[in-house]
Amino acid sequence: MASGDHGGFSLPAHIDPNNLPMGAAITSSGRLSVARQPGAVATTPPLTTKDLVALDETLSKATDEALVRFSIYIGDLGDDAVAGAEKLLPGVPEPEHAALLAVSPNTKDVVVVSGSKVADRVNDRVAQLGVTAAIASFRAGDLVDGLVAGIRVMANAAKRS
Repeated sequence: MASGDHGGFSLPAHIDPNNLPMGAAITSSGRLSVARQPGAVATTPPLTTKDLVALDETLSKATDEALVRFSIYIGDLGDDAVAGAEKLLPGVPEPEHAALLAVSPNTKDVVVVSGSKVADRVNDRVAQLGVTAAIASFRAGDLVDGLVAGIRVMANAAKRS
């Protein structure tokens, strides 16, 4: 991308692309990425309000339709991503009735684990469908669309007949 070319995306008016703060860069998608010093408190959330609403609506609808308590985790899962996701499952609401879609962005691991009461419906096949749906958007650089797609596909596959 040429200097001054932001891939067709427009930056907010208050951001001067030629005078970015130290540790800031404009990504190929047009998003402003700003590094923080260790221990510094984030001044802006990593997801927009629109993204959070989309995730909330997707999780609520999927939970109601499939009778599975869907949750999402984004963060480090450790050296063994499956074991890391399994450790997180007891911390989600109604873990026995839950399915957790866990994404470790740094290692690019995507894992689905499910509680004992829904394991027959959110099985390996359903998990694979969800992961496959999510990865397509992740590869295109859209985390939220991937999460939404993964949850929707799993909810549809896990519905009781």
